[in-house]
Amino acid sequence: GGTSLAGQCVNRAIVLDLSAHCLGDEKLDVPSRTCRVKVGTTIDDLNDEIAHAELFFAPDPSTSRQATIGGCIGNNAAGSRSIKYGRTSENVLGIEACLADGRVVSLTENRGALSPEVAKLTKAVAAVAHEHAALIRERFPKTLRRNAGYALDVMLDQVQASTPGTLDRVNLAHLICGSEGTLATVLHADLKLHPIPRASRLAVLAFGTLDEAMDALLPLLEFEPSAGELLDDLIMSLARDNIEYSKYVALLPNTPTGDAPAAVLYIEFQGETEEDAEQQVSRVQAAFPRTAVFSDPGAIAQAWKLRKAGEPLLHAVPGSRKPLGFVEDNVVPPERLREFVKRGRALIAAEDTRASFYAHASVGVLHVRPLLDLRTTTDQAAKERIAIGMAAIANEQGGVMSGEHGDGKARGPLLERHFGPEIMGAFRDIKRIFDPRGLLNPGNIVTPGSISTIHERTRIQPKRTQPDVPPIETYFEFADQTDFGQAVEMCNGAGVSRKKQGVSMCPSYMATLDERHSTRGRGNALRLAISGQLSEARDEDVWPSWEDAHTIATLDLCLSCKACKAECPSNVDVARLKAEYTAQRHRVSCTPIRSWIMVHAGELLSIASI
Repeated sequence: GGTSLAGQCVNRAIVLDLSAHCLGDEKLDVPSRTCRVKVGTTIDDLNDEIAHAELFFAPDPSTSRQATIGGCIGNNAAGSRSIKYGRTSENVLGIEACLADGRVVSLTENRGALSPEVAKLTKAVAAVAHEHAALIRERFPKTLRRNAGYALDVMLDQVQASTPGTLDRVNLAHLICGSEGTLATVLHADLKLHPIPRASRLAVLAFGTLDEAMDALLPLLEFEPSAGELLDDLIMSLARDNIEYSKYVALLPNTPTGDAPAAVLYIEFQGETEEDAEQQVSRVQAAFPRTAVFSDPGAIAQAWKLRKAGEPLLHAVPGSRKPLGFVEDNVVPPERLREFVKRGRALIAAEDTRASFYAHASVGVLHVRPLLDLRTTTDQAAKERIAIGMAAIANEQGGVMSGEHGDGKARGPLLERHFGPEIMGAFRDIKRIFDPRGLLNPGNIVTPGSISTIHERTRIQPKRTQPDVPPIETYFEFADQTDFGQAVEMCNGAGVSRKKQGVSMCPSYMATLDERHSTRGRGNALRLAISGQLSEARDEDVWPSWEDAHTIATLDLCLSCKACKAECPSNVDVARLKAEYTAQRHRVSCTPIRSWIMVHAGELLSIASI
């Protein structure tokens, strides 16, 4: 779905979108609780299709409606309930993949016994894991969630668990999970399914400070919830100002003192019966009397919507400094999370900015989003210092800088600082086994650049001598989004507009499944045209590109229905941007006859009525 957050798809390479055609045709085996799917299928679409069997695929990242199974394998996605169900790698039984040389192989447990090709790959991977066994045990974190480098710790576990003299427990599909497209292109996946819980309860607890929420976390984890999620004050304040999400804030409780919460914990329980779930949540209510409990499935779904919108909501923050996701996935043991937050906030405050801390508190993974402006060299340098500092704090706390979402361009430069040169050499050995010519997603994981590369190839191009959007007189007022330049940057790429059902946004995408005709596609096209990135030149003739034919074609299927303004967590208003772009185009060129007819429709119809 193009929703990866660490820059895995930002490369000088061919990028494949499998979501339009490599989907559907799942083969469901109810007795074994498994299914085989094409990897362009999204998680929610799959679960909708198999719901009649009372089974579901468990990983649930917040982008589950638009994230594909292939993307989840590439990033080893997890989500809110990983404390109960694990990551994608714990829910994938096997894959069919195309290697860099064009061979198609099936990777499952003990597949080497049936395939000489897979046997060769398996033996080579096992040799790397065995050679570096001591350092793998020392350097890889013991946390439930970790997604840095290649999963050599998992491979070593499987090698050592195999029957002596064999590699019968090795499943190379679990190595592909989290490999970010650098080892193979996945075509089909065999998935492990779980019974849909018969009963759920959601306990929501409000706190006056983030520290109070951190103090309550460990006692709450003793009740063995299926999920434990955190929202902080920055997200809460943005949600209150959002058209769609303010109503979900109203569902949440106030703090014990009656104030609006500065931090909220979502604690979910699942049971085989209503009595089981009720008994579990009642223990929380006994310990925390002001807990709000949701038991109706519809109310639970409404409450969860706020949590799932955390990342795109942050991009509605006004001003030139925006929340950047380069340190968002550090993981530490949950018992060290309070100290990690305290030290992390101090580190970021020292750079004269602030950050949001939210998400998967139950497994020690918090999304940390510092507010920075990469147009300035000051914030570029601050970004590098924060990245290095946060990674060091996570390391000292027994964790690692990539708890989920992978390394990509954002965290790849920090891998050797954590693992050391020998393990990095092992990663390169794994890459050569699968892709000796280095064709697949080059530069990621095994050959990352220097720390300065984490602010290269971003959509905001730093060190410009001119502003991204020139000062122009606009036809519309954009004060509600600060100014026209900020309005052009509002789309953050979360891909919420790629939903296919249950919403209005975006009708054109639902009909075509073409990224170009999604709200995000139009947002990107407008940003590139208006900021002058469609041409290397920078003169009055090309910047902004008001008459770019490709941009006009991209806007053509926009119905101006305003669903994006209402449903997008960042309130991106493509209809207004399209109208402004069209008006500016008509200003610098002649107005098309059909537009002239629409403008003067009243007079023309009066004449026609005669």
